[in-house]
Amino acid sequence: MASQTQQLENPAPPTLGYPTEVYERRHFNENNGSLTIYFKKLAEVLGSLFGPRGGRFMNNPYGAFQDSTDQVAANTTTAYAVTFNTTDFSNGVTIASGSRITVADAGIWNLQFSIQFKNTTNDGQDVDIWFRKNGTNIANSNSRFHPPPRKSSGDPSHIIAALNFFVSMNSNDYIEIMWRTENTGVSIEHFDTSTSPTRPAVPSAIVTMSFVSNIT
Repeated sequence: MASQTQQLENPAPPTLGYPTEVYERRHFNENNGSLTIYFKKLAEVLGSLFGPRGGRFMNNPYGAFQDSTDQVAANTTTAYAVTFNTTDFSNGVTIASGSRITVADAGIWNLQFSIQFKNTTNDGQDVDIWFRKNGTNIANSNSRFHPPPRKSSGDPSHIIAALNFFVSMNSNDYIEIMWRTENTGVSIEHFDTSTSPTRPAVPSAIVTMSFVSNIT
């Protein structure tokens, strides 16, 4: 059985000799022995894969990305794509043109995101977030969030917008996270590392893309 840190080894099919014109026990025993070894290795692989914690051997495609910059809206009538400048993990999923989450394999995918919004206005504002696939809006994919009014002058309010979404993708398709705000006082904000106590930086946006099924 393979250990938790090993990759499963795919056993190579045995090379069987051609049968002789007349039955020979030696030839039969050699082929039978090769097949026995092959099926034993195959049974070990299947036992590891379908046994307890066998999913650790699955090489499913995935990607995880984040952004360390502020993102602003110049006006309220334009849709903006959320951008990402850091790749945390990538296995069959990449970022193209800053915002295009691109998959190498067809299937059903699960996209999850969290976006850090800031509101500097005296009123609560609506923000819409939806998805585009290959440049076209995905029907019924919009969500509306409402950052509350700022706490005081110079002290904006903050909320995290987060959700997940299943989407059918073909090979080399891409998906984008789009947003618009009803007031340009709402933006996507990052925070650097902090002290007293020491705290990690806050990315302005985080997204993960996980393969679910090849049945679309």
